[in-house]
Amino acid sequence: MTLYKVYISVKSQQVYAYPEESQWEYEVTATRNEIKVFEKLFYQLKSVQSRNFLRAHEPQLVKPYHVDGENDQYDRRMKKVYAWIHEFTSDDSKQFIEQLPYFQRRKEIQL
Repeated sequence: MTLYKVYISVKSQQVYAYPEESQWEYEVTATRNEIKVFEKLFYQLKSVQSRNFLRAHEPQLVKPYHVDGENDQYDRRMKKVYAWIHEFTSDDSKQFIEQLPYFQRRKEIQL
C-alpha cells in the first residue's frame, strides 16, 4: 500500500497535495482511499453549511443552535474530521487534537 503525504486545512475544508498550494493546519500521511474520506467529509460539511445558510434566511425555520439537528450533523462531521486527522498525523498534532474539548479517544475493546 502506497502512502501519500497531504496537507489538510480544516479552516478552508481542503486537502492539498503540496504544502505550497495554500495555508494548511495538519500534515497527514495516508493511502489514497483514506485521503478520499477527508474529501468526502469536507464535501458533507459544505453541504450542511449550505443548507444552514439558506435556512438561516427563513425566519420561521430559525432554531437555537443546541436544538437544531442540522447543527448536530455539522458537529458530528467536524468531530469525524479531527478523529480522522488524529489517526494519520504527527505526534505533536495528535497531542494538540487530544486537547480539544470535543475530542474523545476511541475506547478499546478488551477481549
